[in-house]
Amino acid sequence: MKKILLIIAILSLTAGSWGQISAPVEYTIADTVIVDTVAIDSTLKWPENVQARLDHLMNEPLLKKTQLGLMIYDLTADSVIYCQGEKQTLRPASTMKLVTAITAIDKLGGGYQFRTQLYYTGTIDHNILRGDLYCVGGMDPRFNNDDMRAFVESVQKMGIDTICGRLIADTSMKDDTRLGEGWCWDDDNPSLTPLLIGKKDLFMERFRQELRDGGITVVDNEEAIVNNKTKNRPLIHLCSRFHSLDQVLMRMLKESDNLYAESVLYQIAASGGVKNATATHTRQWINKLITRIGLNPGDYKFADGSGLSLYNYVSAELLVSLLRFAYHNQNVYGMLYPALPIAGVDGTLEKRMKGAFTNGNVRAKTGTLTGISSLAGYCTAANGHRLAFAIINQGVLRNASGRTFQDKVCTALCEP
Repeated sequence: MKKILLIIAILSLTAGSWGQISAPVEYTIADTVIVDTVAIDSTLKWPENVQARLDHLMNEPLLKKTQLGLMIYDLTADSVIYCQGEKQTLRPASTMKLVTAITAIDKLGGGYQFRTQLYYTGTIDHNILRGDLYCVGGMDPRFNNDDMRAFVESVQKMGIDTICGRLIADTSMKDDTRLGEGWCWDDDNPSLTPLLIGKKDLFMERFRQELRDGGITVVDNEEAIVNNKTKNRPLIHLCSRFHSLDQVLMRMLKESDNLYAESVLYQIAASGGVKNATATHTRQWINKLITRIGLNPGDYKFADGSGLSLYNYVSAELLVSLLRFAYHNQNVYGMLYPALPIAGVDGTLEKRMKGAFTNGNVRAKTGTLTGISSLAGYCTAANGHRLAFAIINQGVLRNASGRTFQDKVCTALCEP
């Protein structure tokens, strides 16, 4: 009887367990970085020790589902250290700004200025300007309230209190395109106009208001936009405001400012005296530089200057080749290097790579679009060698996973 009761008890417990059917569990492997840098054979010398660390990182689950373009170059030894998918054409996101910046410094030079100018036509009689005021745009993204006040003061210094003419916006510096090729129309895109104030397309509205606040009456409420400078009437210079290329590059690269990058793109095109400059004009200069560094420009696609476009395609090899070109040209490197974000210190790398070996060491441009995370720049290895690197992660569902992977690569390059 005891045996029968024992069997019944066991069967009851078992049935109870079978009766409690758990809900199905969905197991997903996110595109996160699992593998960490590990201790390697201490007998390995440079660069085998770094190569071993990178080999280990290539086993991460992230790389089984996504594309990777990676290239590491030892600038001191003038040799490639590591490559993985370096020739794949991938979307660069904001590392495209490196292509724009290096081309601009090489083409324009350190003394280049972004100019916005004020002219007038006609005559001044008894404090009345019988003519027009021409605002000639130079697509200066740094033009600000102080610059606008200087414009108004230049009119006041001429004794003008009334303008019997029009306020004319001369936008002939570039074409009338307001969106870059391959930009998503519903994104928060910068306005590609040659006349800017505070990075906004409000120049003429603000100019009229500042004149009014300065006691200057504009009789004609009509405003005109011209795509070519007037040739029928002579323009008399009143005021010029400018900012230098190095000032623009600092924000463009440190803060990854898209408007600044597009402005630089059009400066490259317009610097040769071209009116109504287009992005196509700039591509010609980029292609010439790529040919000079020994690569084929036909292997890549350049749609804009900022990396916002979904039509940009570069490779890790191209980015590293441009970084090498800059490093060996001090006029270029001297402007580029200080403008790059510094790991753990400033810009878009301020909160990244705060470890002992990367903090203050890695200087690189970041890039982020949906599905894209990239990083390219310079660092110094433990043996003192200066390295150039480019990392492009494409197809990542969470950009944080790409950033974590890139940070681990940089740690592998910098640690002893």
